[in-house]
Amino acid sequence: MNWEKIRYTQYIPDPVEIIYARLIVDPSEYDRLYENQNNLSHKVWQDFDEKYKMGFEFKEDITEIDLNKEVIALWFFRERSDRGSTPHLDISGKLFPYEANTIVLTTCKKVTVKEAKRKFIRRPLIQLDLSKAEYDKIIQRVKTKKPKIKNKKIR
Repeated sequence: MNWEKIRYTQYIPDPVEIIYARLIVDPSEYDRLYENQNNLSHKVWQDFDEKYKMGFEFKEDITEIDLNKEVIALWFFRERSDRGSTPHLDISGKLFPYEANTIVLTTCKKVTVKEAKRKFIRRPLIQLDLSKAEYDKIIQRVKTKKPKIKNKKIR
């Protein structure tokens, strides 16, 4: 994945460490994968697998997240026709919307789905197999990208 594109502003340190990042995957690559989400043996998915060498599992609905993984690594594939209310992930009391081409990374297991008033029939996502060591590298790199505040002279 394009972890280098994650910015410091996409890192949430409290109440637990979370990365919530939109568009770290090129939209054209995302679109090709989205269009073939019902055929994971398609060449675009094979190319994705070869390029990133990271295991993944396709989930039909946001409620199917496997919380037994050491790192919860999600990539949302929100349906284009889903124009209604969006569900949110509640991660340790902080809400994050289910939005297309968005990545969520955390080691927190207190993850629940807060349903919208109107539930769309299908809310797919990819759950990535991200190791704790790789997650820690991403977090450390993002933390070091914190923008420096320049001291301005007051006249």
